[in-house]
Amino acid sequence: MALRRIVTLNNSILREKAQPVAKINSAIVRLLDDMVETMIEAKGVGLAAPQIGLSKQLIVVDAGDNHYLQLVNPCIVERTGSCLDVEGCLSIPGIYGEVDRAAKVVVTALDKDGKEVRLAAEGFLARILQHEIDHLKGILFIDRAARLLDPEDLQNQDREEKK
Repeated sequence: MALRRIVTLNNSILREKAQPVAKINSAIVRLLDDMVETMIEAKGVGLAAPQIGLSKQLIVVDAGDNHYLQLVNPCIVERTGSCLDVEGCLSIPGIYGEVDRAAKVVVTALDKDGKEVRLAAEGFLARILQHEIDHLKGILFIDRAARLLDPEDLQNQDREEKK
């Protein structure tokens, strides 16, 4: 496995629609493993292939308990509810925003063995999946943010919540 360089907002690939993966081969499996390693090293909870400069419909997500989802051609097929919460992005360091997302989603995809999977997720995992799948469409969280926050806003918000 190898660490990949995470691209930032000035890279145009973040605004492009990623290409579907036609065939899962050893190179795609290796790439997914590299993405997991890169996400962990960057202390992220999700990573999409465009964030490492590749126009491929691939995402990896930290599902907790050292379990990582590696999804090929993911698609949200159901959305329910609504939840406003703060998001950030490895490709947009230092900026955060309040983003309204579905509270629950159902996602279909292929796993790295080429098997179809259907995932029902809610809460934080649903938010991560929506954020990463948006990357595959060239959509960034700042496009959906009700308002943007800087780190100082977050610290003030944390202080208020602790009172």
